[in-house]
Amino acid sequence: MKTHKAYKFRIYPNKEQEILINKTIGCSRFVFNHF
Repeated sequence: MKTHKAYKFRIYPNKEQEILINKTIGCSRFVFNHF
């Protein structure tokens, strides 16, 4: 079963925030895929 999460609002992060968000999403994906 796949769950799809989507944000209903759009965010406009600056570069630093964008990198942080990408790292967070990347870590979540890594953990989700490996366990």
